[in-house]
Amino acid sequence: MKKYLHVIGIGIQNNLTYRFNYLTRTLFSFIPLFAMLSLWHTIYNSHGDGRALSGYTEAQMIFYYMMVAIVDVMTAVNEDDWQIAADIREGNISQFLLKPVDYLWYRLCLFFSGRLTFVMMAGIPLAIFIFCFRGYFVPPASGPALAAFFASLVLTAMLQFFLSYSMAMLAFWVLEISTFIFILFAFEYLASGHMFPLDMLPPALQHVLAFTPFPSMLYAPIAIYMGKIVGSGIGLALLTQLFWVMMMYALARLMWRRGIRKYAAFGG
Repeated sequence: MKKYLHVIGIGIQNNLTYRFNYLTRTLFSFIPLFAMLSLWHTIYNSHGDGRALSGYTEAQMIFYYMMVAIVDVMTAVNEDDWQIAADIREGNISQFLLKPVDYLWYRLCLFFSGRLTFVMMAGIPLAIFIFCFRGYFVPPASGPALAAFFASLVLTAMLQFFLSYSMAMLAFWVLEISTFIFILFAFEYLASGHMFPLDMLPPALQHVLAFTPFPSMLYAPIAIYMGKIVGSGIGLALLTQLFWVMMMYALARLMWRRGIRKYAAFGG
């Protein structure tokens, strides 16, 4: 355990080198967010003041996108999949085959150190964004909902990492995985709740998405916080997230074992 804590410390130091990049990345990420808020403002104005759409008032919709920004900052995978794929292509993983360090846990430690650093750097522009829309900010639906929200955040982060790690393992078989990463990102962006709340979709489509990990990657913690998921539904949502985390972990392990059989590196 001590060696992995050391990895986290080294990861934080390395990520602090790019703190200005994190700051600018966060600032530019707010541009499409403001565009979405403007779009929904126009939609609500066209339907009359105070009218709810699919159970969301304009204030609730604005708060939903505030939560999207918060959850995204705390859980999103930035460049881990690219770095893992590069390690495989360039033979850098050879050293992990000779040392008592598990590559998956090594990368997971770097992921969490990167998230911690990113939150530190993105906290300033994110706080400014929240302050600008402070009139729409609402407290959690209940105390248990707040506790479940934080538990859901951890599961969301782990699910995103294990899925990205599994995707990066394709580098054992395919030289360039960027196409697969972009396809996954497109599906995730549409089906996880980035563009709109998933409960606005037709019931049949919601049922189909329930058999995929995408709702657990963003929508679940937000819905818990906002009270869209209540009672026993909170426990079911957390269990669903845990199920997908375990499935993606098993897939990551499987692809590593299969990939190592094909792995050959010179140098590194």
